Amino acid sequence: MRLCVPLIDDRELKEIAEVLASGYLTQGSKVVAFERRVAEYVGSRHACATSSCTTALHLALAAMGVGPGDEVLVADFTFPASANVVVQQGAVPVLVDVCIDTFTMDPGDLRHKITPRSKVIMPVHAFGCSADMAAINEAAAAAGLTVLEDAACALGATYRGEPCGALAKAGCFSFHPRKVITTGEGGMIVTDDDALAERICLLRSHGGVRQGFQYSYEAAGYNYRLSDILGAIGLAQMDKLDDILRRHRALAEKMKQQMADVPGVRLPVDPPWRGHIYQSFVVLLDEGLDRDRLVAELRRREIEATLGTYALHAQPFFQRAYGYRSGQLPGSYAAFRRSVTLPLYPQMTDEDVAAVARAVREAIAEQNG
Repeated sequence: MRLCVPLIDDRELKEIAEVLASGYLTQGSKVVAFERRVAEYVGSRHACATSSCTTALHLALAAMGVGPGDEVLVADFTFPASANVVVQQGAVPVLVDVCIDTFTMDPGDLRHKITPRSKVIMPVHAFGCSADMAAINEAAAAAGLTVLEDAACALGATYRGEPCGALAKAGCFSFHPRKVITTGEGGMIVTDDDALAERICLLRSHGGVRQGFQYSYEAAGYNYRLSDILGAIGLAQMDKLDDILRRHRALAEKMKQQMADVPGVRLPVDPPWRGHIYQSFVVLLDEGLDRDRLVAELRRREIEATLGTYALHAQPFFQRAYGYRSGQLPGSYAAFRRSVTLPLYPQMTDEDVAAVARAVREAIAEQNG
């Protein structure tokens, strides 16, 4: 059983065929339509498609003017791309611990780490669960900082009824195959800020402004465009988004019911602000249980499983470059060592859910002797 299987059918093939027949394969009308659909979905004035969420985050930071001497406060429990883009701008990633119940940025630790050099706060909506954006935005406002949402996993997630990605100056989504909808590779920046959107669009395509049949290059930009083939896939995927989200939530509830009595396993929770979409189903093992042994046993049973994600402060680069020590951020470090991602995707059946729960229960029983 795979960890995730994208929901693909003839709709994607039809959209791709239209692009191929047009002969216009780079960024074009399908990307524009995809951008419009995502902007409307999250209620933002602007959306800018990119080649990945990593390039979306990098482009957003560049457009915000982040550079050498600046600090960007980043949730520590995340894929390294969240902090790598800060390094690529010559700025310093200041890693912030997470709350173990939601795996998202701890507002208390955030407030302690704001300095005069801080410029941007980057919360990460982990596994489709929003960070506590009211507390984060309050801390940002008090210090005069900009907030950039890493909403890679959170298209369709909400915070107190408001869409993730539209809760700050800008938000960035991913369309990697493990996300709720996919374009294969791809990302999107959404914002209500007209000037920021204009800067993002300029930098996305080499810094050029069209003037008749040629361009005037106003900035040293990037080639972070999304192809029209991938934009076409995104359009077809958007038609399915609400159904996919309903299925993810329903399967997550079934998984919780099936695993409620498994000792030593803490199940994911929908926090007080609600809106979790369960992009991934991530559990936390008690101390004393061997996470790697559990993953290996599940894989032996042909059930794909993996860690939740990474504690950046425990990774060699961030330790060498910035002096972090493993365990320095205890919430993130515990999540890194003890989290397990289990299969969850719309095509799963009730029997699949039962099989995953049964395998976890039996593997934990073996460890407990």
